[in-house]
Amino acid sequence: MIPRSVEKVLPSLISGYPVITITGPRQSGKTTLSREFFASKPYVSFENPDTREEAQSDPRSFLERYRDGAVFDEVQRLPELLSYLQQIVDEGPKSCRFVLTGSQQFGLNSKITQSLAGRTALIHLLPFSYEELYSFHDKNPSMESALFTGLYPPIHDRGLDPQKWYADYVQTYIERDIRSILNVRDLSLFQLFLKMCAARCGCLINLSGIASDCGITHNTAKEWISILEAGYIVFRVVPYFNNLGKRLVKTPKLYFYDTGLATYLLGIKAPEQLAVHPHRGAIFETFIAAEIMKSAFHSAEPPSLYFWRDRSGNEIDFIIDRGSDLLPIEAKSGRTVASDWFDGLKNWRAFARDRAKQAVLIYGGDETYSREGTTVTSWRKAGQLQKQ
Repeated sequence: MIPRSVEKVLPSLISGYPVITITGPRQSGKTTLSREFFASKPYVSFENPDTREEAQSDPRSFLERYRDGAVFDEVQRLPELLSYLQQIVDEGPKSCRFVLTGSQQFGLNSKITQSLAGRTALIHLLPFSYEELYSFHDKNPSMESALFTGLYPPIHDRGLDPQKWYADYVQTYIERDIRSILNVRDLSLFQLFLKMCAARCGCLINLSGIASDCGITHNTAKEWISILEAGYIVFRVVPYFNNLGKRLVKTPKLYFYDTGLATYLLGIKAPEQLAVHPHRGAIFETFIAAEIMKSAFHSAEPPSLYFWRDRSGNEIDFIIDRGSDLLPIEAKSGRTVASDWFDGLKNWRAFARDRAKQAVLIYGGDETYSREGTTVTSWRKAGQLQKQ
């Protein structure tokens, strides 16, 4: 098993919470992590229909067998069990006894809030970060190859063809998860919506435009975006404002958690196509955003990622709010650093003033150095930005 960054924070959580809940997209490694790290606990999968039926028919007797603790996998298949689990948790020791995994936020999160609030630590396990995977494999892929292949564990663990795996993943995700959440008569329409989102990654979300292109209503588009967020397919980055209220109402940008999935949905067939593809910059920006999100989630920290744009059109790709200061990040996919790449950072410094202590330009090359008061760093180190 390739070590996951979240393993570093699990020991401190185990001592403080009776339940550990691990959520994330399908195939992100939740089962592998829970079985390996908590190998001493009995393992129960609710994907097994017989097990699920037994737990549904007599939940109290079922849980009594595991009073000393267990790993309950795919618990989103049986969220009502959490109400019964609460009583057992409250009667026993406060250190970790139960480990829950689930691949959908809807239903699972609401049940956790109702039944296990204050009793569980919530871990978001996303696909591999670049650092997790390639520091272990000791490989040095090209930027195009890394973005095209993506970072879902099964592709790398089993040496699978990314195109075939993502085709199966999308079909399974739509057939299983979407059918269970939404009453979608035409699943091909939802798949078209998914592709339209990929075509807009790195852009401001225009739900009316996406809805028009797909032939659905604005409200339906809004609901479907929420479904994709709940399934850890996409996420939003909101603009930075000193006024918190404005952050919540202003138009956010849309990103995918995995660039391999995004390139598949865009119809990109080979890494070489990314070199000249019109979405190259957006895919690169998506990779950087996803690496920053993974770094936060795998450290059990809430992400504080924003972007900035003023009324004159000056823009910074990303802002990490570190409390005492703000870290501006410009993402450029080129391998040769150009002088005008620093223009946005100069405008930002004039805006942020005393909170602009550092600045980072992350690019498609491999070297790290300082230039014009800015740290120029390689795309391979994107996951380290959250920690700087």
